[in-house]
Amino acid sequence: MIVPMTSEQKRHVAFDWGGVFTVGTFDGRSTQNVADRSGVPVERVRDSYFRHVRQLEVGAWTLAKFWTVMQEEAGIPMPYGDFEELYLGSIADNAPMYATLAALPADVRVGLLSNNYPVVSDHLRRDPRFARFHQPVFSNELGHKKPSPESFAALEAAMGVPAAQVAFVDDVQENIDAANAAGFHGILYHHDHHAAFEATLAEWLNG
Repeated sequence: MIVPMTSEQKRHVAFDWGGVFTVGTFDGRSTQNVADRSGVPVERVRDSYFRHVRQLEVGAWTLAKFWTVMQEEAGIPMPYGDFEELYLGSIADNAPMYATLAALPADVRVGLLSNNYPVVSDHLRRDPRFARFHQPVFSNELGHKKPSPESFAALEAAMGVPAAQVAFVDDVQENIDAANAAGFHGILYHHDHHAAFEATLAEWLNG
């Protein structure tokens, strides 16, 4: 169990979601699942998906509008209800990270900053494990996505402590660089090296 030292400058941690609490990328898995279910080539699905996904990430479109555009553009014969079920079903949990989350001491404040999508963010909030997060920040609700300075400013505000007291865990180096620039302590994550990550996080919390 990770047990931080007691100090006046108590340390905390915030996480990304995709690629940290999931194995691999949600976008890659969901587009592959759409292709497999519909019979439409995955390249065509991904061409449309990645052309428009930013509209979801900043909350400009609903998931239903996003799907209507994709469906027409890529010629995908699938009703929205089936897509939403398939989309949410494309989440693949990274079980070791959820175990790490559960083991964090109660006095460690835990944040979340995720480039996410309508419906998915609501789905995650309903997960009992997400009760551990202190005021999660989702890009689709904020209107800004990582690595923007606005997203990290929102995370600092949500955490309620100075950025210097918070480690930020992400699987993308660009986001780690932005976190460091915003005053956080960035920790790059890969699920293949989870034990090493736990040691790094423990060192930070105990520092």
